[in-house]
Amino acid sequence: MLVLTGAEDLSANLNQELGVSDWHDVTQESIDEFARVTGDDQWIHVDVDRAKESPFGGTIAHGNYTLSLGPIFSYAMFSLEGFAFALNCGFDKVRLPAPLPVGSRVRMRATLSKVEPINGGVQITVTQTFEREHGDKPVCVAEMLTRAYH
Repeated sequence: MLVLTGAEDLSANLNQELGVSDWHDVTQESIDEFARVTGDDQWIHVDVDRAKESPFGGTIAHGNYTLSLGPIFSYAMFSLEGFAFALNCGFDKVRLPAPLPVGSRVRMRATLSKVEPINGGVQITVTQTFEREHGDKPVCVAEMLTRAYH
C-alpha cells in the first residue's frame, strides 16, 4: 500500500499511478442487492432471462455500482496520512464507455491527477479507471475529488 503523507508528498506524486486494485468478481447476487438498495431494478440489471435477448447477451452492472467500488479499491491501494481528516467532495467527470457484464471481473487503476491548495488543506483529484478483465476499453473513468484538511 502506498502511504501519502502530507501535501508535499501528494505534490511529489502528481500525475503518478497510485496503484492497481485486485480483481473483483461481479455477481448477479451483488447486482440484485445493489438494485434492491438503490431502487434501480431496471431489467437489464436484474432480469437474467430477458437480458439474454439484449445486445449484451446478459445482465450488466449498474454504472453506479461500478463507481461505488471506488472506495474499497482506493483503501486497498493508498492512504492519506498527516491530515486531520479527509472528505469525499464528489466527482468532476464520470464516463461509462463500456458495459460491465455480470460474471466478469473488474479492477481499478488510480492516478493522482491534481493537487490544489485550499483553505486549511488540499484538494486532490484521483482519476479512477475501472477495467474489465479481457475488455478492450474501460467500463468507467471518473475524476474523484477529495479534500484533506490539516
